[in-house]
Amino acid sequence: MPLVDMPLEQLKKYEGRNPRPADFDAYWERALDELEAVEANLELIPSAFQTPQAECFDLYFTGVRGARIHAKYIRPKKVDTPQPAILQFHGYTGDSGDWQDKLAYASLGFSVLALDCRGQGGSSEDTGGVKGNTHNGHIIRGLDDHPDNLLFRHIYLDTVRLARIAFGLPGVDPQRVYATGGSQGGALTIACAALEPRVTKLAPTFPFLCDYKRVWEMDLDKDAYLELNTFFRKFDPLHEREDEIFEKLGYIDLQFLAPRIQGEVLFFTGLMDTICPPSTQFAAYNKIISPKQLVVYPDFGHEWLPGSADRVMQFFLEE
Repeated sequence: MPLVDMPLEQLKKYEGRNPRPADFDAYWERALDELEAVEANLELIPSAFQTPQAECFDLYFTGVRGARIHAKYIRPKKVDTPQPAILQFHGYTGDSGDWQDKLAYASLGFSVLALDCRGQGGSSEDTGGVKGNTHNGHIIRGLDDHPDNLLFRHIYLDTVRLARIAFGLPGVDPQRVYATGGSQGGALTIACAALEPRVTKLAPTFPFLCDYKRVWEMDLDKDAYLELNTFFRKFDPLHEREDEIFEKLGYIDLQFLAPRIQGEVLFFTGLMDTICPPSTQFAAYNKIISPKQLVVYPDFGHEWLPGSADRVMQFFLEE
């Protein structure tokens, strides 16, 4: 079989290349303290899109640095007992998607909350300099500033706030709050469950934002990771700050958050992935210490993985 990365047996033992900052744990405790100090100011607005079986809302809350964050929220009607909730996270530069693709879960009695990442393709704002859209460049936002100003720090904290809102919503069983997504969505699934370990099940697919130095060493700092290449070319062409840059990126490297996960994990990867190389994904997967299961697609890359959505649904339906 052709390889774009290490053989599978090596991948299962790979521990990552990117440096871990010495104060990593203190960094995230400080970040969570900042989130806790911000009033959520939750707002639910009935959507123009409604169905006979489920209520649809535009949900807004305030995240760190004052950004108003949007999520689509669907809850089933006529449910008498507490039911599960699913947190959905989208790919890089995307948005929360249409209402209709969440109705399958709502028809099964699940509430669904689908986040719009701040400043990307949806309705959440980015308050970094100007309100509104920044679309991409989010990995490198804050690299020339204090690590507390990294934009993905704020996005990870938005996932935590969304989870905490879900725990308190009417009709939601706080023991059954789950998370899922692919690519950036897979990354945010891991970040959410790591920083809010009450998330009891998570299903990430080929997660982004892992092991940045490995991406660069593989010469795959292109496509989703192109901004790493751009940053060095524009702001450090001689790589004099290389160690500093990769260590700072370590604060938002999911391989170092992965050990915090307490929920059960169903993890999907394709071995031909040249967008988020398999080794970078395994750097995170191999550090998960909670119950976990790996689903490998040998011939697939960063693309739709046949049967994966059905398998995720079955995973969430299991008691």
